[in-house]
Amino acid sequence: MSDDFELPRVPAIDPTLPGNLELGAFSISLSVADLARSRGFYEQLGFVVAGGSTEDEYLILKNGETTIGLFHGMFEGNILTFNPGLTNRMERIETFTDVREIQRRLDASNTGIKDRVDPESTEGPASITLVDPDGNSILIDQFF
Repeated sequence: MSDDFELPRVPAIDPTLPGNLELGAFSISLSVADLARSRGFYEQLGFVVAGGSTEDEYLILKNGETTIGLFHGMFEGNILTFNPGLTNRMERIETFTDVREIQRRLDASNTGIKDRVDPESTEGPASITLVDPDGNSILIDQFF
């Protein structure tokens, strides 16, 4: 997320939502062969560009609360992405479960983590990656 754009803020997530580990906003990050062609396709489905740039070879597209990231040449395969501290409505959450706490909880449940948060890190932006039993990559990427 860019620091030059101020996101609306909310105090916390809606406590009535289901789940027992707060992961934040969900999106899918797609590895695309042709950024312009993929953008055109998803625009036909009603998506609009909400972030990124063609110069940086990625675009963030939104359609309502649905988010798709289009990435050219950055990674192989597609990635399920979660952003702690962010809602699907692109609101910054004041109080949220930090990615380091998520890592601790996953460690406690013996869930394998592929890439970990630096053990010296105590706050701010950080990420972890996992791979599910079917080989799908999962990125938990905290911006704040």
